[in-house]
Amino acid sequence: MGAINYDLKKIKAVLLDIDGVISPESVQIGRDGNPLRQVNVKDGYAIQLASRHGIKVIIISGGHCEGMASRLVALGVSEVIMHASVKETYLPGILEKYDLNADEVAYMGDDIPDYKIMQLCGLSCCPSDAANDILAVAGYISRRAGGHGCVRDLLEQILRAKGLWMTDEAFAW
Repeated sequence: MGAINYDLKKIKAVLLDIDGVISPESVQIGRDGNPLRQVNVKDGYAIQLASRHGIKVIIISGGHCEGMASRLVALGVSEVIMHASVKETYLPGILEKYDLNADEVAYMGDDIPDYKIMQLCGLSCCPSDAANDILAVAGYISRRAGGHGCVRDLLEQILRAKGLWMTDEAFAW
């Protein structure tokens, strides 16, 4: 895991895409025509730990999956925004609602719909298998692929920088 060249202590919120970040970039299609998404349990652990330590974890996805939204809310995600085709339009409302400045926000995305919002957040991140245009604008590229621990990578580094990784909360899953 490489080090992030950003003051991680000031990160108060992490915004995440689903497809290609929380889940791998390829999905199976169920018999009902809906996508079946795979998730990484270590990403889930880091999401719930970050949430318990007061870091706002917010999902902004162009897709829609009730099962995924339910799982994320159960992990402590502050907000799940689905059907977000123009993601950057949601940022001003998020900043106002949670009393944040853009430099206190990290965003992790993997493809073209993430491009503009990545440029508006303090720390822009992506998984190792992100689209080339996203790799070019990311302030941090995880060594992990989407759906394979990139969220854990980012959240663990933030929590470590804040001295919140190996605390009593870490052992009380």
